[in-house]
This record gives sequence, C-alpha cells and structure tokens, in this order.
Amino acid sequence: MVTLWYPARCPTYGRARAPWLPPEAAALYKQKVSQQLHTSLDTVDLPLTHAYTNAAVEEYGHGLPVVLFSPGYRAQRALGAALVEDLASRGHAVVTIDHTHESDIVEFPGGRLEPGRQPGRPTDEDIAKALRVRQDDTRFVLDELAGLNAGRNPDAEGRPLPHGLCGALGLRRTGMFGHSLGGDTAAEVMAADHRVMAGADLDGSINGSVAATGLDRPFLLMSNASHGRENDPSWEEFWSHLRGWRRSLRLRASGPDLHGPVPADATAGHGGPAPARGGRRHDRCHRHDHRGPRRSRRAGLSGRLLRPSPVVPGPGQASPVRSVPALPRDRVRALTDRR
Repeated sequence: MVTLWYPARCPTYGRARAPWLPPEAAALYKQKVSQQLHTSLDTVDLPLTHAYTNAAVEEYGHGLPVVLFSPGYRAQRALGAALVEDLASRGHAVVTIDHTHESDIVEFPGGRLEPGRQPGRPTDEDIAKALRVRQDDTRFVLDELAGLNAGRNPDAEGRPLPHGLCGALGLRRTGMFGHSLGGDTAAEVMAADHRVMAGADLDGSINGSVAATGLDRPFLLMSNASHGRENDPSWEEFWSHLRGWRRSLRLRASGPDLHGPVPADATAGHGGPAPARGGRRHDRCHRHDHRGPRRSRRAGLSGRLLRPSPVVPGPGQASPVRSVPALPRDRVRALTDRR
C-alpha cells in the first residue's frame, strides 16, 4: 500500500480531512499501544492530518518533484506523516510505502488488515530478505508512477484519481529518504535504479552491498546524537564510497527514534513500554528533521504513490558533521490512498 501526498488546489471545501490512520488500522494500533502502556486508550482520539482526501492537484509548470519515503523495519508509513506533510507543503509529490507482511499493520481498501509477519528480533538473513523485498516494492512503485503520469489509473479498484494528478509528476526529479531500515532501502534502491537522483538516510545502518560500492549522486546521512560514522562502521564505509555530493548531519541532545512516533510494538532500551511521544523536546526534534530532508524544493500532498526530488543540492565535496537550525512548518492540504 502507498499514499501519495501533493500540493492541493484551493479551495478544499467539501473535502474530508484525512485521518492519520484508516479506521481498522487505527483501532488495532490503539489496542496494541494500550497493551504496551497498560492503559486504556478508549477515550483517546488519534489525530487528523493536515491533508484533504482527493483534492485537485495544484499545477506546477515543470511537474512536481517526487520523493519516496520508506519507514523503519516493521514500521508503518504513517509514522513519517510529520516529515511527509512538511515536504508536501513545500511543493513535492511524496509517496509513502507500507511493505506488506513486514509493516506491523497494513489496511487495504474495504478494511482488510494484513499484520506483519517479521520477527521482532531479526537475524542478518531476515534483514537481507526485507531489503530485497523493499527494493522490489519501490521499483514497482516507480513503474506505476510512470504509468500514472502517462495517463493510466493504477488504482486496483478503478476509483477515479484526483483532478490534475495525471501528468503532474516531474519524474526526472525523483529522490528517496527513509528512517532506519528505510534509509538503508533508499541507498540500495539508488544503487540499483538510476531513476532515483538523490537520497537521505535518517539513522539507518547500511546493511547491503551499497556500503562497499557507494553512490555517484547526492546523499545525506542524518543521525541522533549517539549515532555516527565514529561508532557505525557501515556508515564510515558507505561515506568513504560516496562519489557525489554528500553531507552528514547530527541532532544534538537527541536519542534513537527521533524521526517519528513510536511504533505500536516498540519497547524502550530497558525492556519496558516505550514512553508516549510529545511535548516540547519532540516538537523540536521534528523541526530539525524538517530542515534536513526537505533541502530540495517546496512541497505539497496527496495519497498513495511515490517519488522524491533531489534531497540536497550542491557540489560533490566532503563535509563535516553539522547541526541544522529549526524552521517553521507550512500547512499541507491534500491526500489520496491507493494500493
């Protein structure tokens, strides 16, 4: 399943705000988190996004640059909503991907749920297999995006697409980013498919062959305060083989999983339930996150499909680890789901 986010044409009157999770997935998510926290969530409402479903696409002269997003191992694409909304609000078409049978919860049209089937403590073989499936998923989505842009409706149920979506994608400006294993996926996809012109890895070790072969296109590494090239050999090896523009950013006073909400089955390092996210510190982390991946252009949003634009422009030079300033977020307006 994928969701395509894009800039919407105003006004959006009569369009429904898109929920953060579809109804059946939301119910199961609340049930799992309630069990983890040993607290009832019956009176808790999950948030709405800043998107509107199936709104008309705002026109851009040369097409919307496309950004693909891949979540962490067993995570749901919705966990990257804050980052994705920000990119979409600045003029990108952003495609987020759930890798069915790996993602913890995937809801299909009609309410059918497909739970994840991957082990909570994966072996190297499990990770290698997940990476191969993710690459296949992503390249399939790229093919479907090309068909969509040429006028073909890829929706499995044949539902009409938002007005102006066909032909709206600038597929020659495609990039990809991801969190954890999703960042590793972005690097592996770039190595195998030259349609992806730039990438970013948010805190993910590099498990595949791209660590040794490297890339010749722009790539960003962004980490929490305790992760970097000095303590992750895969990052050091990958960095040494990056032949295009490269940059390494670190968010000070931060910890793991700073790039999104806690998955339903996550646990803290001490083995207990992971704490709920929110408050000032987490908001600050998100503002820093927006500054990193969004250094391409402006973005907007819509539903299930993918494609990124160059994540970071610039010459192919080495650069030290840098921190990034916080910037405000713009409002996002439109969304549509497809499988």
